[in-house]
Amino acid sequence: MNKQNQLAEIHHSGKPYIIYKSKKGFNLFTNFSKKIILNNKNIKSFLKKKYKNKTKNTDLFIGFFGYEILNNLINIRIPKQKNIGFPKGIFYKPEKIINLSNDLKYSSSKIFLNSEFKININKNSYKKIFDKFKKKIKSGETYQIKICTKYKTKSKIDPLDFFSRLSKTNLAPEAFMIKDNNYSIISCSPENLITKKGSLITTKPIAGTVKKNKKMNKTKALYYFKKNLKETKEHNMIVDMERNDLSRICKVGSVKLSRAKVVEEYKDLFHYVSLIKGKIKKNINNIDIIKAMMPGGSVIGCPKLSTLNLLNKQEKENRNIYTGSFGYIKFNGDMRFNIIIRSILNFKNFSEISVASGVVVDSNSNHEFNENYIKAKALIDLFK
Repeated sequence: MNKQNQLAEIHHSGKPYIIYKSKKGFNLFTNFSKKIILNNKNIKSFLKKKYKNKTKNTDLFIGFFGYEILNNLINIRIPKQKNIGFPKGIFYKPEKIINLSNDLKYSSSKIFLNSEFKININKNSYKKIFDKFKKKIKSGETYQIKICTKYKTKSKIDPLDFFSRLSKTNLAPEAFMIKDNNYSIISCSPENLITKKGSLITTKPIAGTVKKNKKMNKTKALYYFKKNLKETKEHNMIVDMERNDLSRICKVGSVKLSRAKVVEEYKDLFHYVSLIKGKIKKNINNIDIIKAMMPGGSVIGCPKLSTLNLLNKQEKENRNIYTGSFGYIKFNGDMRFNIIIRSILNFKNFSEISVASGVVVDSNSNHEFNENYIKAKALIDLFK
């Protein structure tokens, strides 16, 4: 049986599985022997647990941390919000990993029962929040802050069909999908938050977005970012913040800007990207790394802790997976995590797509509101 047929068989069997983008294609994780549903009480023991077996490629846990549990881990409290009852985080222990090519060949004839997408914040409401945060920026409480908006619809989807189509139209370096009995996640996340191998660690902040069109190519996008004061300020602030986050867990002088301000191309947009690396100090463990780096600063704002408090007081709905992190922790301590953006969460036959754009002192509310839709469009198009 070829690998594509194996994938289809696993998909139709009803067994949970995960697909995660690799350098050469995708990795399919399946035959889970453990499933750990995280909560505020067990997350520390999960992150601190030591393992004897460290050599097999299946000696790892793969899954996600939701936004709320990451806030709690760093002692940031979230006021009571509208909540759909989705778990705060789930990790799985795979017993089988199958390497797949980039060309995922799967389609479904199932009918997707969906209504029109509804946004939880209209343009007028967005402007009120925007203006409130602009005042916070001018008073010095924050320098940059990301306003989250959600697009929601009632729907019954085939996640593998969605993910296969998404991988053809908008393949991203941190793309993943999870299919379990009562939920699925489909993501074309572009942003790597942590790649740790031995004592070396890197992070790849993305800050800066411009829409693709016939007049905007990669070279012109780079020129646009370099000449745009707002985009430059935003990018510099996020890079400085993530360098600071890495410095908390890395040896003095080891944190370096490895690649600065390059453009990456996606289906509907261009991103402004940098790469930062460092060497981890001795006696730093998994929980220290997670607490230092999560939630990822590029999707929150700057400075991170005070900005999280401002966001949490303003937002009325739980973010669930959005701006959490998906990835794996190997038993030898190596890990790879992304930032969960550009994602569809399907739970209880509802789908939600959350997006955010950055507000700095030079921002325009209409531009930022429209940028959110640009980010969501590639996912909304899957429902058509």
